[in-house]
Amino acid sequence: MSSTPLIVRPMPPLAPQDLVENFHSVVTPHISDNLQRLAGIAGLQPFHAGRKLVGTAVTVKTRPGDNLAIYKALMEMAPGHVLVVDGGGDLNNALVGELILLYGLQRGCAGFVVDGAIRDRAAFRSADFPCYARGVSHRGPYKNGPGEVNVPVTVGGQVVHPGDLMVGDEDGVVSFPVADAARLLDAAAKSAAREAQIREEIATGRVEQSWLRAVGL
Repeated sequence: MSSTPLIVRPMPPLAPQDLVENFHSVVTPHISDNLQRLAGIAGLQPFHAGRKLVGTAVTVKTRPGDNLAIYKALMEMAPGHVLVVDGGGDLNNALVGELILLYGLQRGCAGFVVDGAIRDRAAFRSADFPCYARGVSHRGPYKNGPGEVNVPVTVGGQVVHPGDLMVGDEDGVVSFPVADAARLLDAAAKSAAREAQIREEIATGRVEQSWLRAVGL
């Protein structure tokens, strides 16, 4: 067995910029609905002021409470990557805080998705830097490893692969392969149009409505 505390695999290629831009106008519920309502990250909350998160996943698997692998991932990433951390959902020690936020900004990181704790929550809100995490702890992290960068990880019950597209808003975060992005854009547009029609029907004030009949009422 290797004694190396970190295993770092190559950085995934960035998603095409046109896809990234298109998903900025798509809400996560419409993506989730078209992923059969089974996929998507659950149990994390936003700690920023509301900026949309869209970018390509760089994944980190780390021992709970240890952020050595996070440092290495941020050093290697390109602008547009999203740091996605499987910290085992542990809330005892924060894995990122203001200093890592500032370094992430300097590296062009598009946001953090952390199944674990953060600290310096006011800094994330002030910077409006997209950050989703399970909770907050004033305790700082250890820096001993082990950890792995760019391996499949589990975050909030969802398996995230390096290179997956991450989309986050006030309702949460979803992830999916870039190969599925075009289909999801089309499906989400149809969902938005269908909901617009329902809103118009609700505005008529009628008790009997077609969208209610569609579910057997």
